[in-house]
Amino acid sequence: MMETDYELSVRRRYEKLTRTLIRRGLSITTMESCTSGQIASLITDTEGASAILKGAYITYSNEAKIMAGVSADTIEKYGVYSVETAQAMAAACKKAFRADIGIGVTGTMGNMDPANPEGIPGEIFFAVAADDGISCKRMELSPQPTRLRYKLVAADAVAGEVERRLAEGEAAADIWKEG
Repeated sequence: MMETDYELSVRRRYEKLTRTLIRRGLSITTMESCTSGQIASLITDTEGASAILKGAYITYSNEAKIMAGVSADTIEKYGVYSVETAQAMAAACKKAFRADIGIGVTGTMGNMDPANPEGIPGEIFFAVAADDGISCKRMELSPQPTRLRYKLVAADAVAGEVERRLAEGEAAADIWKEG
């Protein structure tokens, strides 16, 4: 299978992100549903990632999310495709693996999920948890040609949010160094 220019750009972005995490000594973990481990895979494509990736969950089913630490009440109250569930996923994996950063991703990739019919095709939620709090985003993905492309678009957005959070943290650290 030939890589597209977009796939190569996402892979390069994750290589840079992983090297940044290694350089800064920050650990990361994921709990992925609709991306099925794509984010963890992209992180581990860079040599040395074992120093920072503490572990990862692929929680494709509601039951798997609950077994990995997401409250059944959260899923029941807000739905599996929600800001609250993505936040709970990020917090649960961060806690379970004692990582500096936890990522949670849930949603549908352009099709209906028979187990969760309330989902809107192409709607995803992702959260990034760190010691300074949890940020969460909602995205509507346009139709993509392949399942891989859906996963790459979601992973690209997640990388952007992690980069943004790292930049904010670096700026805050620089303020303390100057003071």
